[in-house]
Amino acid sequence: MDTTLRDQVEETLRTVYDPEIPVNIYDLGLVYKIEIGEEGKVMVIMTLTAPGCPVAGSIMEEVNNKITAIPGVTSADVRLTFDPPWTKDMMSEEAKLELGFL
Repeated sequence: MDTTLRDQVEETLRTVYDPEIPVNIYDLGLVYKIEIGEEGKVMVIMTLTAPGCPVAGSIMEEVNNKITAIPGVTSADVRLTFDPPWTKDMMSEEAKLELGFL
């Protein structure tokens, strides 16, 4: 089965965790957009659970490093936004179950 570059990016984002929450950033709903551009350029627009998140820099760096390590990716542009603000409603069903919200 062929996996697309987007599938690989999503899979990779599922390996990045918010240190304070035992759920990956993808299932937490922190990834708002993944754009696969020409020649392996990847842009990710993401947020954090709180604007004052003390680990913002390290999470962004981890996302960038893991995406650029994917074969076929030539560059990663990881952008942070707080619009719209993150809410628990953005989490996947699995994440809500894991954290006891269901």
